[in-house]
Amino acid sequence: MPTPPETAKPRVLVTGAGGFIGHHLVNYLKDKGYWVRGVDIKEPEFAPTRADEFLLLDLRRWENCLDATAPVEGEPIKHVYALAADMGGMGFISKYHAEILHNNILINTHTMEAAHQNGAERYLYTSSACVYPEYLQTEAEVTALKEDDAYPAQPQDAYGWEKLITEQLAYHYRKQYGLETRTVRFHNVYGELGTWEGGREKAPAAMCRKTAYAKLLGGKEGSPGGPPQIDIWGDGEQTRSFMHVDDCVEGVYRLMMSDCADPLNLGRDRMVTINQLADIAANAAGIEIEHVHVDGPMGVRGRNSDNTKLRDVLDWEPTIALEEGIARTYAWIEEQLRAKLAAEGTAVNDNVAEPASA
Repeated sequence: MPTPPETAKPRVLVTGAGGFIGHHLVNYLKDKGYWVRGVDIKEPEFAPTRADEFLLLDLRRWENCLDATAPVEGEPIKHVYALAADMGGMGFISKYHAEILHNNILINTHTMEAAHQNGAERYLYTSSACVYPEYLQTEAEVTALKEDDAYPAQPQDAYGWEKLITEQLAYHYRKQYGLETRTVRFHNVYGELGTWEGGREKAPAAMCRKTAYAKLLGGKEGSPGGPPQIDIWGDGEQTRSFMHVDDCVEGVYRLMMSDCADPLNLGRDRMVTINQLADIAANAAGIEIEHVHVDGPMGVRGRNSDNTKLRDVLDWEPTIALEEGIARTYAWIEEQLRAKLAAEGTAVNDNVAEPASA
């Protein structure tokens, strides 16, 4: 995609810039030469922000949203990438329904209205594959989901309902006010510099963390010693597709600069089981692991992205193979875990860490 001349680039805002995708998006936009304001309730956890201006603001509050979208030296923030959200992996979104719905509705309604009042021209809302109905995701060998499949609506959790409601809000702001809204539906984004422990991490990070514990300490996380093992929620045959964050931010930018006003899937269209995902992480670690299946929330039985519209609209689709992306993610998470264990004074068993082929 051609890069606009330096003088033609508007100033941009990334909300959720202290989070995983937002932090990567700030870096991507800076590499393209944009002036970027980042806003979040927290600073990035794993690396300093490169935003030209970073504001610590709680976007559930109306006055903070006005400050976040305010002009810079008299020049409006023209493009808003709205990534701020209260979210996490399946263990989180399957439990905290009221909190998620309450917080995210406030963030999204306030931010969109403030952007409109402060003269934004384009507004990209980050939705989710969680908007798709449960009745289309009851089998592991699921048919890939098209954008039109979102209706009749029946999302699984409050998180999905909130995303669907805000998609409608974006549609009406475009129709009533002329705000050029764009809506992207993420399908399971993963990668380096993301949450990898604590309960809000998603499946790829969790598989990498559990595998790293098994590699460095033997046994499994919480019960070290013995052959490497990892816990997997349910039977592990639930299916998903996974997209590396580098592909994600590329797709987000392409959508923002496109003429596509309808919701658009953004994900890989290769479906794997969680058992297979765990084995890919183990291969990245250079070990073999035993799966220990335990009770836990599994979400829908199967989900995959239909990328037909993505290819048609953007003449592009994600390209990073799952094995490559997991290898990069695993290496980063193992590095984080080694540092944590060293700080705790826990010795690692590097004999366990040797690949079987060594």
